[in-house]
Amino acid sequence: MLNYEELSAHARNIRRNIVKMVTEAKSGHPGGSLSAVEIMTYLYFNEMDVDMKNVTSYDRDRFVLSKGHASPALYAVLSEKGFIDERELSTFRAINSRLQGHPNMNYVSGVDMSTGSLGQGLSCATGMALSNKIDENDHRVYVLIGDGESEEGQIWEAAMAAAHYKLDNLCAFLDCNGLQIDGKVTDVMNPTPLDKKFEAFGWHVINIDGHDYAQIEKALEEARNTKGQPTAIMAKTVKGKGVSFMENQVGWHGSAPSAEQCEQALKELED
Repeated sequence: MLNYEELSAHARNIRRNIVKMVTEAKSGHPGGSLSAVEIMTYLYFNEMDVDMKNVTSYDRDRFVLSKGHASPALYAVLSEKGFIDERELSTFRAINSRLQGHPNMNYVSGVDMSTGSLGQGLSCATGMALSNKIDENDHRVYVLIGDGESEEGQIWEAAMAAAHYKLDNLCAFLDCNGLQIDGKVTDVMNPTPLDKKFEAFGWHVINIDGHDYAQIEKALEEARNTKGQPTAIMAKTVKGKGVSFMENQVGWHGSAPSAEQCEQALKELED
């Protein structure tokens, strides 16, 4: 187990690589990638039993990035874990690169599901968790969903199925940064209150600050101890977290920084 200071050091480097990747590609989604860094850092370094040695094994935890456009975060985390050479991150979204704009499990070791069509990731994670139940495999499945993504109907079909099959080995994080491509989530197609809706669908629900490692740790412990129903962790986050001019700005949902903006962002993250 890493301490919070060690996790923060990894998160800082992950954020720097996210900014550099999107700048180099002149394309990508920095805002929602930066908002999910603490969640994914904790999962990969302190929660899930996945590394280069067992990546091809059936007997390990799984992670599904349902909001697949946040692939820079996933690639940066996998690089930090040793799955991807850090030098390869500069090929993000380039022709013939393995690191596509949306993650592809056929190309990148450590990517557990190909995602990008919003709403589908929770269905995939539900299937994985159900398969583990049938096979009496006690490993867990984690999925990260965007709050804007939760406007998709398929999210709620999967939520209903997961509760019906009592998938207490399934844990969903809702990255509630409040913004999506066209504006505020509540203005585009208001899905709130997400916590009450997941509760109504039969999930155990926990509300946390998604940038606070102590709260993430406590929530994951509670999720592991919850029996008979899946857990949804509502993580309040800041879109563009860590870069002052990106934070809470909807324009950075899918825009790449200029070289000058990249330099400013990297300086802020170093400080």
